[in-house]
Amino acid sequence: MHKSGFVNIIGNPNVGKSTLMNALVGERLSIITSKAQTTRHRIMGIVNGDDFQIIYTDTPGIVNPHYKLHEQMMGFVNSALVDADLFLLVTEIGETFKNQQVLSKVINSNTPILLIINKIDLSDQETIREKIAYWQETIPRAIVIPASATERFNIDKIFDHIIDLLPEHPAYFPKDELTDRSMRFFVSEIVREKILLYYQKEIPYSCEVAVESYEERDGIDNISCIIFVERESQKAIIIGHQGKAIKKLGIEARKDIEEFTGKRCFLSLHIKVLKDWRNSERALKSFGYSLDD
Repeated sequence: MHKSGFVNIIGNPNVGKSTLMNALVGERLSIITSKAQTTRHRIMGIVNGDDFQIIYTDTPGIVNPHYKLHEQMMGFVNSALVDADLFLLVTEIGETFKNQQVLSKVINSNTPILLIINKIDLSDQETIREKIAYWQETIPRAIVIPASATERFNIDKIFDHIIDLLPEHPAYFPKDELTDRSMRFFVSEIVREKILLYYQKEIPYSCEVAVESYEERDGIDNISCIIFVERESQKAIIIGHQGKAIKKLGIEARKDIEEFTGKRCFLSLHIKVLKDWRNSERALKSFGYSLDD
């Protein structure tokens, strides 16, 4: 008997969905920062065994759209509500689920639900017990599991429940595949993660990264990326005084790219202004924000 299915991770921004997926996959596929809206795409991570294949999907945090970019991000969430074989509904101790429409779709579906109360390492036993009771009453059919993705607490328990709940099915992907995303995608995400880490306020949310060229060579890869911003003033902030900020960005991104690829690389970063790209359907499609992709 072989089991296989799509395990879609749903939840509010910043509850630890990406950390949880990376812990379950055993690879760093989704970028992680303390800022909300870090994940913008559906990112797939595939875990294989002799008699199972789990296809995890990390999704953007649920937001009220202010830009066409947010609409596309919510499009990824809505598609994940349709094609799941199992929901991992991720919450954390100190939050309530704000988007009742999404929550209702999950509750009223016939899809099994594992409700994960994440970040319990930041709480106390009494509060954890109260949260478990709350979610058991709110979604009686869900299996409620307290966890800490950063501390890897109850990750094995979550995995065991996933295996139990997966449907019988042949593998959807070749058993040697780890993700449906290209190396170019992960390079752009690593650069974008560093922008989220090293720049403040609106800057990270106004940036998008595209890989202009990726030339694989013996010993060292040659990679060129474009950082798109919406205004000239943002371009100046990315560069920083005497180019110090973008130099730091490049050094830190290159380290992570080399760790991810297992090869040395030469990374060059360029900045272009693309006004109001977050509201441009053409720009968003070129950046891969299309449900057809």
